[in-house]
Amino acid sequence: MERLPRDFFACPTLEVAESLVGHTLYRSTAEGLVSGRLVEVEAYCGAADPNSHAFRRTPRSSIMYGPPGVLYVYFTYGIHHCSNIVTESDGVAGAVLLRAVEPLEGLDLMAVRRGVSDPRLLTKGPGRLCQAFGLSRTDNGTDLTAGDVWVGTERRVEGAVHRSYRIGVDASTDQPWRFYEAGPWTSGRKTPPGPAVPIG
Repeated sequence: MERLPRDFFACPTLEVAESLVGHTLYRSTAEGLVSGRLVEVEAYCGAADPNSHAFRRTPRSSIMYGPPGVLYVYFTYGIHHCSNIVTESDGVAGAVLLRAVEPLEGLDLMAVRRGVSDPRLLTKGPGRLCQAFGLSRTDNGTDLTAGDVWVGTERRVEGAVHRSYRIGVDASTDQPWRFYEAGPWTSGRKTPPGPAVPIG
């Protein structure tokens, strides 16, 4: 379970987003270990992206300016948390929203946290993912290179990675900045998948 190094995240946000699909996200707590293979992410490209929290720099969004390789976790709509990985070089804002994983380890613990037993409902969507992994605002700023949340170096992709428009954005709705592996673990609307993104 080697971790991805900080250099992996210190790259353009779109590149990091595409490359993250297929890697495994881990969380270790006193309750146990949970893990899931990332199958859906969205890129948010900082000050140039009107949908990004960093479009206007605030105390909340300052974390997106670096260092890369840390978690940005926020509470949204008064309902659920969303988790992101900070990208780009230190001082340049960017983040990748973690939208869905294929659950691999700790499914019983995920089920308790989620209050559901169907594996397909454990981690499909950013709010469900955070709940299943026990992520909240207290995890904001967690260093993925040293903390109890990390992304493994191993990568397994089941078929092509596709890209499509992001879900639920208000501006720049034609930006194909959602990267995903088609299959039963992916969230989102039934939209055209867009062009396949080559792997490697």
